[in-house]
Amino acid sequence: MQYRQEYVEPQTQFFDQQSPPEPTQAPRSRRRRPRWQRVALITFLVMALLGGGSLIAGGLYFRSIDSGIDRVDAFADVPEEGRPQAAAKGALNMLILGSDSRDPEGTTGSRTDSIILAHIPKDRSSAQLVSIPRDTWVPVPRSKNGNNGGRDAKINAAYAWGGVPLMVQTVEKFTDVRIDHVMIIDFAGFVEIIDALGGVDIDSEKSFTSIHPPFRTFKQGMQRMDGEAALDYSRQRKQFADGDFARIRHQQQVIRAIMDKAASGGILTNPSRLNSFVKASSSAVSVDEKMSLLDMATDLRNLRGGNMTFLTSPTKGTGRVGSESVVFANTEKAKSFYSAVRRDAVPEILAAGK
Repeated sequence: MQYRQEYVEPQTQFFDQQSPPEPTQAPRSRRRRPRWQRVALITFLVMALLGGGSLIAGGLYFRSIDSGIDRVDAFADVPEEGRPQAAAKGALNMLILGSDSRDPEGTTGSRTDSIILAHIPKDRSSAQLVSIPRDTWVPVPRSKNGNNGGRDAKINAAYAWGGVPLMVQTVEKFTDVRIDHVMIIDFAGFVEIIDALGGVDIDSEKSFTSIHPPFRTFKQGMQRMDGEAALDYSRQRKQFADGDFARIRHQQQVIRAIMDKAASGGILTNPSRLNSFVKASSSAVSVDEKMSLLDMATDLRNLRGGNMTFLTSPTKGTGRVGSESVVFANTEKAKSFYSAVRRDAVPEILAAGK
């Protein structure tokens, strides 16, 4: 796994569980609005993995799935004026957001705590997944109703203040990268997705005990995890010196493990297991109104864990702003990094992530 970040030892406990100041209710999407708290994120692997089968023979099947997936009006309130220019011709940038309505540490309010900018190059031969720490201190544009935003805040405040459209605006303002599509993955289907695969293999960096019931012990080294265990593993952060960065690292491990298991475990040739996987995946995923599952699956049909690179948005470490514990972006490195993303300059993206 490739994982790079700059880290400064915090002087206070990592990532307080403070909510943004009394957010107004986030606007509803056209269909079901997912609840937002913390997530163990499964990303666009759903699209990539389903693309590994016979797309021609399965075209009608894909279209039936496509029609059943929840849609969100992600760009309706995003003013075209001021948005970044489109990416280099043929490249694709997707914003992946996560929810976990059953998080044992969850608090009230609508927040998205897992934020990934997925860059898919023009040649579709790889993907770069950039995790943006949820407490990154950024300028948040003013919400449509004018009651919130218009100031610096933690990046995950944007959803609470203005739903998916304000999150899109905030990420675009921070990165200067235009978002082409949005995917939201809800906790409700997380466990079923992994169980449909028969579990995943995770290499734990050390032995530790979960802080959540039933207080599982994860031993150092490779081990098979079912859905509940993998979810629990990807939530853990307080047992690690780098706190929430460890949580991001664990999420990335789970993403890669699912990709590899689905590609090698025979799911694409087992109709029963494939059907279970598809049902669990489609119930967990919401996408923007313009995304086509069939087109995305076709684009990503060759994507596997081995050609996915996991990166973290450049940071200077943590500190405090008033009473809040925050992550400070390394603005100079971030500018260079996201410039490479815009230009689809994959070697530069990888170099800047080191």
